[in-house]
Amino acid sequence: MKYSKIIEEVYQSVLKGENNGKVPTYIPELAQVDPEKFGVYFYSLNKQSFGIGDSEEKFSSQSIAKVLALSLAYSIVGDQLWRRVDVEPSGTSFNSLIQLEADNGIPRNPLINAGAIVVCDILLSILEDAEADFLTFVRELANDESINYSVLVAESEKSVGYRNFALCYYIKSLGNIENDPIEVLNFYFKLCSLELSCKSLAYIFSFLANDGIRMHDRVQILTETCTKRVNAIMQTCGFYDESGEFAFKVGLPGKSGVGGGIVAVLPNHYSIAVWSPKLNEKGNSYRGMKFLEEFTAQTHTSIF
Repeated sequence: MKYSKIIEEVYQSVLKGENNGKVPTYIPELAQVDPEKFGVYFYSLNKQSFGIGDSEEKFSSQSIAKVLALSLAYSIVGDQLWRRVDVEPSGTSFNSLIQLEADNGIPRNPLINAGAIVVCDILLSILEDAEADFLTFVRELANDESINYSVLVAESEKSVGYRNFALCYYIKSLGNIENDPIEVLNFYFKLCSLELSCKSLAYIFSFLANDGIRMHDRVQILTETCTKRVNAIMQTCGFYDESGEFAFKVGLPGKSGVGGGIVAVLPNHYSIAVWSPKLNEKGNSYRGMKFLEEFTAQTHTSIF
């Protein structure tokens, strides 16, 4: 299949259409991003690759990085992870406190804020230097030493992160945070500030399309079973309370971030990343959702 031709046609179609939604203003640094930016990068397991638009410009990955933190923690502690965080769709917004009391401090899944905060706590407990070790993990996945956190974005998030502070302290009060909450939150804000391009995202996530195996050196990052489970969590929980809609319209495991990025994978075939900063009412990229819906329709590719 000539994926590049389809990507170019769908990209131009979406580019000419409406660019609805809003750039998030509750994180001051993200409000500064040009709302017209739009990039797509495709990477297949047979090493076809194609980028268009702003596909090589770095942006704030935000919640997309939660999948990478999950993968690192899962690769080290295995199924013990699920004692601390569940695998169910939340059905509520990404920063909700509602379910934590009823669930005794166990977040519904690792891709909502509460779940990612617990994953950060786990990494702080098992790694010598969680911030540095996580960054090394991502750089090795990307085969790119230039990837880094954004201090400006991390500080910007911290300055307004009251809900995340509340989540972390509340989970601590229920016994599911081991480390100092400030240390956990500092790592969490750094994690979300990770800057990646569509090109690097598509390549990084290719291991989740490839049975857990990194493409450039054939290193097994996750077992085949663990990879399947991470993809399942992305499929059911990757878009917060729009996860069902994404499964219905796109049909791929994926993850969004409020920086406007979306990455999705078709196991055994490809990974694809889209970036467009304006978000819909659910906090997902408006153009990104439109592009991926049309792309999977045109290519007749989905896991269903």
